[in-house]
Amino acid sequence: MFSTLTKWLFLSFLATSVYGQIVQTARYEVPVRNESGTYEIIPSESGDLFVSRRVAIGNEDQLEIFKLDTAFSKQWHGYLPLARGAMLISKRAAFKNLYILQRYPQLQKNDLSVIVITQDSGVYLQHQIKNFIRIMPTEFQILPEAILIGGYYNRVPVVIYYSLLTHKSRILPGLLNEAGELTQIQVYPDGNFDVLISARNIRGLQTIWIKNYDESGELLRNYALDPEENKNLIFARSLRIDNDMQVVAGVYGSRNLEYSRGLFIASIDPSGIQQMRYYNFGDLENFFKYLKAKREHRIKARIERRKIKGKRVRFSYRFLVHQIVPYQDQYVLLGEAFYPRYITFDRSYSSGFFSPYTGGSSAFTRDGRIFDGYHYTHAAVMGFDRQGNVIWDNSFEINDVKTYTLEQFVKLEIQENKIILMYVFDNELRSKIIQGNQVLEGKSAKPIKAIREDDVVRKEDYNLTKLNYWYGRYFYAYGIHEVSNAQLGRRKVFFINKISYQ
Repeated sequence: MFSTLTKWLFLSFLATSVYGQIVQTARYEVPVRNESGTYEIIPSESGDLFVSRRVAIGNEDQLEIFKLDTAFSKQWHGYLPLARGAMLISKRAAFKNLYILQRYPQLQKNDLSVIVITQDSGVYLQHQIKNFIRIMPTEFQILPEAILIGGYYNRVPVVIYYSLLTHKSRILPGLLNEAGELTQIQVYPDGNFDVLISARNIRGLQTIWIKNYDESGELLRNYALDPEENKNLIFARSLRIDNDMQVVAGVYGSRNLEYSRGLFIASIDPSGIQQMRYYNFGDLENFFKYLKAKREHRIKARIERRKIKGKRVRFSYRFLVHQIVPYQDQYVLLGEAFYPRYITFDRSYSSGFFSPYTGGSSAFTRDGRIFDGYHYTHAAVMGFDRQGNVIWDNSFEINDVKTYTLEQFVKLEIQENKIILMYVFDNELRSKIIQGNQVLEGKSAKPIKAIREDDVVRKEDYNLTKLNYWYGRYFYAYGIHEVSNAQLGRRKVFFINKISYQ
């Protein structure tokens, strides 16, 4: 079944500043009604975009999907039948296919299902993944000949390996038989992959266990990072670099694992020898730059006073490391700081950074407060060498962003002599340009453009507005706009804007 959707394109020519500008080169619009489902976008490695939403047609659940190329030309469009009440867990495009992971609503049914759609034609095939234990999936990765599904069974992290050749599934060997946190499944171009788990070691310290597998799911190496005493490794990301070296970077804290005290960077050579560096947030030159100047000065003065007295500086943040990417002869780490906020019937409650607070994502806490989302404060970005030595650091203030699920907001555009940091909020593309410790261009904001010069964006659902990586140096922003035009009237649309920094 096919339908015709409205498509608009526009070109935007902007004057070039000293350091370049954010340019919005094209736009795609789909009219929506109030009862329309939410659209989701899945980018592919070739640059195509797959746009989908769940709809009800008669008594059946359907997944509407269409494919756009890099010029927003529609390649195909159709509907995919879904099991009644099936939960769509994740979608991912890889190896010229679109993969959709779904779970059945029946509690007694442990099996999972993966729908594989050929990107060129839209033809699909469904795989039933037999599973003898019921897991809660949180990770979904694709290998050339297999599918990896990570999750938890009674708080124990597990990873299912499903072979696309034999159509058989199994639990990966070497995983822990105790509670822990599955922090990452990192897939490499040769088909090998890492599973990172945060769990206790024999000394009772929280650390990062690294399990390296080949493309067939056989365990190659299994080891844990060896942290210093009183340093618990809470969360980490991994990157394999040249000469089979590996870099693992994340956050460490004290016994209270809800807080992080700083960042750690570990480099591991092929023989397993580890070099670890720890960086208290107070050791970083620009970590507090997101604050107003007076408050930043007070914090830095406090740090210096404590150092003179020989005392340790302690700061407690909730902080997630999102990316580690190569940059010239360095590696760039990007992470974001956030805190949960709670409200009561008579006043607003905010935890702050330097005092304990109750975490969690449930709607109500024991004392009756209501969870009001995660609020982001700033992104931190730093460059380090292959030994884990920090060369520079910088930060980017995040204003007003609130979300009920933790996700990455700030995105990186790395160019030869500068790094552009960007995020979307309040119908604006907010950016900052840095070069190491220096700020080449301070925070600026540009509105997300509609189609015509006389279009006025009247309303936007901010929680649905996102910015994501696309292909090459391109990004895409998407969400819901209510647009008015003096001649054409008012329209409500789902939009996608093509964005680059030139």
